[in-house]
Amino acid sequence: MHWSCYSMTKLSTGVIHRVCATPKTTLNLASYLTQAVRSILASEPLMRIARRRSLVLLGVLCVVGTTPAEAVTDTDYLKLYAHSRIINYKQFQCFNQLITKESNWRINAINGSHYGLGQMRNPKYRELDGYRQIDWTLRYIKARYSGSSCNAYRHWQKKGWH
Repeated sequence: MHWSCYSMTKLSTGVIHRVCATPKTTLNLASYLTQAVRSILASEPLMRIARRRSLVLLGVLCVVGTTPAEAVTDTDYLKLYAHSRIINYKQFQCFNQLITKESNWRINAINGSHYGLGQMRNPKYRELDGYRQIDWTLRYIKARYSGSSCNAYRHWQKKGWH
């Protein structure tokens, strides 16, 4: 990513969180900002503006360096498991959207007579753990929608089950 496109006024917390979505981009941004501070200190006389820029950049480095990592949740494990079963990223994205709309990845979700992640009617489905619910849902999608999570999601959207 080309960091020079971000001016000092655009480095808000929201931008930092967007560009620091991965450890690699965080490291790239931190390296860029460190180089910028060195450049400012080396090439400009330490006037009021140079000091302000340096302080802003150092502040950003502190925020980037101290942003806590988020804990991994059960939902993350379920999504990872589903992705291991659906290798195609686009198909996984469709499956993710479908399950998010159906149950928000809650294994104990209930909507009338429908249960779990995939909102199945089978009472046995309700008793399954999240990983087995994913397996059952994928088998259902394979049989009903030609194995395509995107077909299943499009069907869900067509029915207006938003």
